[in-house]
Amino acid sequence: MTAQPEHQDVVPPMRTLAELRAALSVWGIPGDADTFEKELADTDLDDLTRVREITQAYRHRVLLRCDPQAMAALMRSSQDVAYELDQKMTEDAR
Repeated sequence: MTAQPEHQDVVPPMRTLAELRAALSVWGIPGDADTFEKELADTDLDDLTRVREITQAYRHRVLLRCDPQAMAALMRSSQDVAYELDQKMTEDAR
């Protein structure tokens, strides 16, 4: 696992590719930084829409890792989520 800063309420700057690369190296899931670089390398840099899509996707991954509530939601088991959905559907059916 990648070492995480102690205070998860601080979002790293990600205004440039260099800042996003630095954020991925600290906050990214192992392999994110390499996958990001590969996706950028495989993209025509004149296709600004695709470059923006890639950078936004990886920026969003960092933001999720910085949000304790998002990480808690991602760590929930499938059974827990299925149970909660079943409870809500049962309540709605009444």
